[in-house]
Amino acid sequence: MKNALLTSSIALAVGLFANNVSAADLRVATFNVSMDATNYAKKGEAIDKDALSKALASNHQQIRNIAEIIQRVRPDVILLNEFDYIDADKGINVFRKNYLQVSQNKQVAIDYPYYFIAPVNTGLPTEFDLDNDGVKGHYKGDAHGFGFFEGHYAMAVLSRYPIDLDKARTLQTFKYKDMPNAQMPTDPKTGKDWYSAEEWQAIHLSSKSFWDLPIDVKGKTFHLLASHPTPPVFDGDEDRNGKRNHDEVRLVADYINNANYIYDDKGQKGGLKPNSRFVIVGDLNAAPEGGKARPNTTDQILKNPLVNTSFTPTSKGAKESYKEDYAKNYTAYWQARADYVLPSNYGIEINDGGVFWPQKNSELFRLIKDRNASSDHRMVWLDISLK
Repeated sequence: MKNALLTSSIALAVGLFANNVSAADLRVATFNVSMDATNYAKKGEAIDKDALSKALASNHQQIRNIAEIIQRVRPDVILLNEFDYIDADKGINVFRKNYLQVSQNKQVAIDYPYYFIAPVNTGLPTEFDLDNDGVKGHYKGDAHGFGFFEGHYAMAVLSRYPIDLDKARTLQTFKYKDMPNAQMPTDPKTGKDWYSAEEWQAIHLSSKSFWDLPIDVKGKTFHLLASHPTPPVFDGDEDRNGKRNHDEVRLVADYINNANYIYDDKGQKGGLKPNSRFVIVGDLNAAPEGGKARPNTTDQILKNPLVNTSFTPTSKGAKESYKEDYAKNYTAYWQARADYVLPSNYGIEINDGGVFWPQKNSELFRLIKDRNASSDHRMVWLDISLK
């Protein structure tokens, strides 16, 4: 059975995509789409916070390619990472109506009647010098999450099934200090804590946010647990981003374990209730293997008994591009498994899955040939049944 699943997933990953999912009740996907302002800026230009809305209004080819990939894979629920948080009628609704609901390259259009967007920490200014470069810059390295403006590098969820907005939970404002035994980075030059006492009292844990979205699928509910932890790079020997990445992933693990220290933006305490169906999705920016591996981080979820890791989505395209045995698991062209769709052991059965990474001889390779074509990440999905 396992070999049959693997063969099926590889066939899907190289471009043999059906327009309808017949093998599963639900197809859940994550896709870092690189639809943020920096992706639309020319070299040397200032970052324009309205860049995404302008790109969407211009029938942009990269966005059309993103839409075509989504139309080919046809997930029922999808998390979009790096989709700037802007007005819905200039952002997510334009993408839905003018791209996804319009046939791209003769593909069947797709409608997502439900969506979720919310504020994030990226670009949310502080009054501190959080990157300790001697300048209080408010944005970028001094924001709660790195960003050139408030809402930069945000995320969005699209769904064919109803999202229970009344029970949706967001953890944007959860304080870093409130996680027990959080990893405080240390200044290697002084041996002192990287953050001052005042800074530590104020800063948020999530570099973007953490969402728990209950979704009703024909009378059965599962919780979509969405996040996008900071990359564990772009820092120094203090490893402040690496430590934060670890603790953002830990928040996911602690949430499914219903840790009592957790609180959401409405003040509700605790994490996910026991015996709840869930699917963890997102660009977690942490790999379990390879040169960029951080197993101490990924083990928190990949070795969590509540998480079903029996099936790893793969592609022939990645395997063709890189020589490592585990290259078939890569989800980003910078040679790492960074993007995940991980269901609960409770109440969910995995039927299939894949990574959209066509081989170079495929007609579909044009959709992922470089960063300008779509993204530096690939869509990852699982076909699941809710039991």
